[in-house]
Amino acid sequence: MAEGNFFDKGVFFFLAFLVVPATMASGFAPVPVYSIYSPDSLGESADDALDTGHALHGQFSMAKHATKHWKIAYIFPHIKDPYWVGCSYGVIGEAKRLGISVDILPADGYDDLIGQLRIMDEAIAAGYDAIVISPISMTANNSSIEKARRHGIPVFELANDSTSDNLVLKVTTSLKGMGTHATKWVIRDAMKRGMKSVNIALLPGPSGAGWVEGEVAGTREAARDAPIRVHILDIRYGDSDRIIQSQLAAGIIARHGKNLDYIIGCTGCAPAARLPVSEARLQGKIRIVAYDLTREIAGLIQDGEISAAADTKGVSQARVVTDAAVEYLEGRKIPKVILIDLGMVDSGNYEVYSFDTSIPPKGYLPILSYSPEQIGHAKP
Repeated sequence: MAEGNFFDKGVFFFLAFLVVPATMASGFAPVPVYSIYSPDSLGESADDALDTGHALHGQFSMAKHATKHWKIAYIFPHIKDPYWVGCSYGVIGEAKRLGISVDILPADGYDDLIGQLRIMDEAIAAGYDAIVISPISMTANNSSIEKARRHGIPVFELANDSTSDNLVLKVTTSLKGMGTHATKWVIRDAMKRGMKSVNIALLPGPSGAGWVEGEVAGTREAARDAPIRVHILDIRYGDSDRIIQSQLAAGIIARHGKNLDYIIGCTGCAPAARLPVSEARLQGKIRIVAYDLTREIAGLIQDGEISAAADTKGVSQARVVTDAAVEYLEGRKIPKVILIDLGMVDSGNYEVYSFDTSIPPKGYLPILSYSPEQIGHAKP
């Protein structure tokens, strides 16, 4: 879930010790979610768990201030795109409100599985009270999650899915729903344009990532069930780096050109498609839709450069997993799976959309570490 490298590690080191804005401590309104308590819901994808019919629809409310300064590690695939910057915002804001210590430990990208596994080993050795991981792979992170459990460290999952049955909790959304929401919007839009059939291409992100598999599966399902013919002309996988995705988009346009009606792409992929579409002078022909929402994509929807975006509410996911981890550490019962309700934003609802549940404020810079003692906010 992804864009180009716009911060280097030196800048991260500096940002890690910035004082967190006071506005981040105000908490959040109850979040609409589906909760699953069955232990059998682990070891399979979140969408598979949702399909069992055991999900209870309700609201997730914020946790109370923690009774001790729990220390939690967050292991992200990277932090080089607005999605993960938004997750940083959600984590740091909740850490300040709850009075806990957090460290966000990013790998270098979706091609850095070895790096993420190494970071996991380092977090285990450091003895964190809990670990929150956004796994790069549906299966390859499972052994390291099991290792943490053997060492007595509870592991929670954020956003990206896996099939590990050693998790305490996974907080995500319907990854297949990302695909169905975005594709159903395309279908509705095409029908409004009087089209009897539609040609689409996909830039879903890196092959093998759980959210990418969900996007594609959801698009295929929506295309199969559509009231008009939906032809998926091309699917090109790749790391969500801006340059890589721009090259992939250019390849799609070079091959399919004026036969293409829509490109649906991930958070780094959809914005990257704009330049190749523009260079081919096809802005009026090809519409771009995003599988997820970032601050950048919201601005591009407002400007008319991207038509619409599904919304997995990354900030809310980060808040919920942080609160749930604290609830667990404090000895309270939590579900096994929490799925955040998806949203959909376009020009029609832009002015009334609740962006604060999804993306950080304009100008927010990622912060990778927070401790109550660090800035003198410790409580006796």
